[in-house]
Amino acid sequence: MSDAQTRVQDAAAARGLDIELRERANAGSLEEAAAILGIEPREIVKTLVVKRSDGSYLFALVPGGRAISWPKLRAVVGVNKLRLPEAELALAATGYERGTITPIGSSQDWPVFADASIVGSRIAMGAGAHGLSLFVDADALIRAYQATVADITVPEAA
Repeated sequence: MSDAQTRVQDAAAARGLDIELRERANAGSLEEAAAILGIEPREIVKTLVVKRSDGSYLFALVPGGRAISWPKLRAVVGVNKLRLPEAELALAATGYERGTITPIGSSQDWPVFADASIVGSRIAMGAGAHGLSLFVDADALIRAYQATVADITVPEAA
């Protein structure tokens, strides 16, 4: 078991979150990843690390097939500037590499902003290590991290 996987499991247990970790093959697309996991693409939630102008970060939970709406997210956060940091900064801010990021077990407890469309779902997300997916009840995750739930996405451009 990797250090990241142990961190995820320990952090989930500390917050009373029931998670399932599943090994999975690499996928070339959202649709392929969903097929490998046996779920719908919308059930795969990307955890994006977003940097504020003051140097702090936040997590944005974005379901498959949707993209961050920067104007909506800025309005909810109450700031004028937000951006995606470089991969090295995201790693330094969370302890996780891109493609594996999850708020669960992150090296810092950054605020979590969840798109309203994930409420009431069981979701798959990064598990802290490549080749793993984490399954969790979205409502339990939202409660455990006191996430702000809002409409922060738009459908991805085709």
